[in-house]
Amino acid sequence: MLPAPQGGQKAIFGWDVFDAWDTGNYRNIATSGYEYINDGKAHNVAFFPLFPLLIRGLMNVGLPFEISGVLINNIAFLCTLCFLYLWLLEQSDENSAKWSVIVVALSPLSFVGTVIYTEGLYLFLSVAALRAFDNKHYYWSGFWGAFATATRPTGLALIPALIFTAFFKRLKFQAYLGAIASSVGVLLFSLYCYQQFGDPLAFIHAQKGWRPSLGFYGEGWLKMFVQITFGPVNWKHPFKDLLFPGAIALIMSVGYLLWRNRHKISPAKVDYGLGILVFIWWILAGDPLINTACIVGSLYLLWLLRSSLTTSTLIYGYCGIGLLLASGGTISLSRLAYGIVSVSICLGVLLSRHPRWGYMVMGFFTLLLATFSIRFAQNLWIG
Repeated sequence: MLPAPQGGQKAIFGWDVFDAWDTGNYRNIATSGYEYINDGKAHNVAFFPLFPLLIRGLMNVGLPFEISGVLINNIAFLCTLCFLYLWLLEQSDENSAKWSVIVVALSPLSFVGTVIYTEGLYLFLSVAALRAFDNKHYYWSGFWGAFATATRPTGLALIPALIFTAFFKRLKFQAYLGAIASSVGVLLFSLYCYQQFGDPLAFIHAQKGWRPSLGFYGEGWLKMFVQITFGPVNWKHPFKDLLFPGAIALIMSVGYLLWRNRHKISPAKVDYGLGILVFIWWILAGDPLINTACIVGSLYLLWLLRSSLTTSTLIYGYCGIGLLLASGGTISLSRLAYGIVSVSICLGVLLSRHPRWGYMVMGFFTLLLATFSIRFAQNLWIG
């Protein structure tokens, strides 16, 4: 019932609300196959093959593309929540397991676990691989890991994470075999790219259509930092908008005073006060704040809770975030970070120890989840 927003379209009731942006590439792959020319432009070979292959399988038995994609991603996302709970119940406590599942389910980016994207499928496969590895089922870990590396580029982070875990924990030789077996998915895709296009790294070279260059994108990070501290207008026209940096300075000052006088004020007032300040900051800064907080906050949480995570979870988190930092772009960082389950586990463990913050964060997440879902249905970019 909402009108069409500027730059978007009116959401029409039906399966089309799950179909936008990257979905078109999966549709083309599932129906027409891959295409690629090394011309620096965007090509669909940048999207890994398992998800469109599964969609094609359901389409062959008569299901439309939209229904096939939605079914696969949603079923996989549900399996993610179940596997994640059982895994954390084995490695931690019930409270941490519950909060981690809540974080994954109610994260603002969890909408990508329900639309025609790969996040639900990849989360399931990566969680299954990590759980199997922690339970010393190394061949099963290699099995799930191979499918994960055939689903998303971030699956590549599983390979060094499992190898380093085996080394640091002095695991037996089968652990190394399971870790190496995780690379089978991406190796088969690389072989396909070589046979089809004469370039075994076509899926990497095709990323140039979305990213300025591979490696750390300093200019993009500087832009986001300026946008969340001095304002988006001041990025191109310095000192044109003095109200934004003044408001941020006021927020920081009030936050500092709350923290400095936390022993003189009730803990509840301090927590709610800081929560309100963060909410106001988000109203001012928007998506750049979410993107920045997801990466910087993820690194901090991984370090803060390093003793509460399994070795494989911790190293996978660092490898995954490191891969994002080296990807050469800042587009959709929040969504990509959400696909690294270690981050959600860290936040779940932290909130399980501070339930007041947990309820505030989940309330904020629910608001963001609703707005992100509406924006996606209206074909507006998120991230």
